[in-house]
Amino acid sequence: MSSKLAQSAASKLSQMGERTKQLGNVIQEPEKQKRIILVIVCVALLLDNMLYMVIVPIIPDYLEELQNAADSAEAAAPHTNFTNGTIHKAPKGNFDLQIGVLFASKAILQLLVNPISGTFIDRVGYDIPLFIGLNVMFLSTLIFAFAENYATLFLARSMQGLGSAFADTSGIAMIADKYSEESERSKALGIALAFISFGSLVAPPFGGVLYQFAGKRVPFLILACICLIDGILCLTVLKPFSNRERENMPVGTPIYKLMIDPYIAVVAGALIICNIPLAFLEPTIANWMEDTMHATRWQIGMTWFPAFFPHVLGVYLTVKLAAKYPHLQWFYGAIGMVFIGASSCTVPACKTFEELMFPLCGICFGIAFVDTALLPTLGFLVDVRHVSVYGSVYAIADISYCVAYALGPVAAGQIVHNLGFVQLNLGMGLANVLYAPALLLLKNVTQMKPSFSERNMLLEDGPTGLYDTIKMEQREKKRKGLCTTIDENGIETFVQKSFSEEESSGGEYA
Repeated sequence: MSSKLAQSAASKLSQMGERTKQLGNVIQEPEKQKRIILVIVCVALLLDNMLYMVIVPIIPDYLEELQNAADSAEAAAPHTNFTNGTIHKAPKGNFDLQIGVLFASKAILQLLVNPISGTFIDRVGYDIPLFIGLNVMFLSTLIFAFAENYATLFLARSMQGLGSAFADTSGIAMIADKYSEESERSKALGIALAFISFGSLVAPPFGGVLYQFAGKRVPFLILACICLIDGILCLTVLKPFSNRERENMPVGTPIYKLMIDPYIAVVAGALIICNIPLAFLEPTIANWMEDTMHATRWQIGMTWFPAFFPHVLGVYLTVKLAAKYPHLQWFYGAIGMVFIGASSCTVPACKTFEELMFPLCGICFGIAFVDTALLPTLGFLVDVRHVSVYGSVYAIADISYCVAYALGPVAAGQIVHNLGFVQLNLGMGLANVLYAPALLLLKNVTQMKPSFSERNMLLEDGPTGLYDTIKMEQREKKRKGLCTTIDENGIETFVQKSFSEEESSGGEYA
């Protein structure tokens, strides 16, 4: 009887081993792996943006509860010194400032860390920074769930910025690296942008409903569980600590050199300007709606949700247009900025909640055009003007977003107080319309040829490392009409092969 049980257990273990092996083989197939990587990155971006926006309906109300508890406790015992960390007493005049600093702390720290994370990604590859970022985001989400004072909330928000600097940048760079063909890259980045939009727009109602009916901890614990699953998937599929392929890859162009590239600078400026309306309206539009249209809480919570659909539509249209007319990417970005400018100028004219939906949808539609057109352009610029390593260039893109979202919570309220909500929107709209012609500088980008980059200069000076030696040998074999094959014994052999002029001159950049 015991021998039969042992045989049965052994056969089941053998079957499980075979299935695991088959699953591993499927995961290692290049096309399947690309799709799985896209899923991992999209979930990471979704989580980051949900965590960024989920606190919007939660934290002000929660901090107000802590403030009221502190006031009640002080009124009950006015001569007692409170040292309990769960009660945070703040002057009423500083309450709005505290909320603004808390909201902006994530973008500020992310802005400071991005130059370091971009260089780190170029050195070690994309998988390890992605895994590190997911772990830091998981810890920050747990801290959010159990935080009971302002200092702990500030720590959690800042930690999220640290995790985002690694996860977001490495994720976008990994998509650009895996999807090297321009139409595929535009489509993959468009999907990632759709997840970013969904996370940003669905998070406030998600957090508000769960906070009201289940408490503060529940939305953060749900996000922490999803983050943990994504981290396990990243560890299983990408195997970040066993993959050493990047050791033989070229070193990317330093981030300071990319920043002074005029084409990259124009793209970065467009990303900053186009995201300013969204970043500045998020902390100010709720008070304006209460004052001008007496909006209810659910209307304020649902303000941005309908804008998700035109954002996805904008991503879809840009991907389709870019596939058919790839040389007009700059034009799609310019159209998006004009859309954003016109929509931003019409926001103050709205008198009802229903009217407000249209300009907000126009802003998100325009942002979709700009982001979907210009993010693939950054990857193409690195391919043709620098070295095809994408960590630093997408760190610059992340820095552009962070500049807008770091200024928004801190500066927007002060601008509204000093100048007014109408002037704020007119200024943002005018900035977008005036910047749109600057994208004309990108008009001839698609005609650039990847014939002379830093990688070529490196090889012309002679091989200095294993990667360069291999590429030099392959170049010489191509010139002699030879190609390498690996026989069944693992021995490299040379086979005569004829190359056309086009293949021999540009094949290594395919």
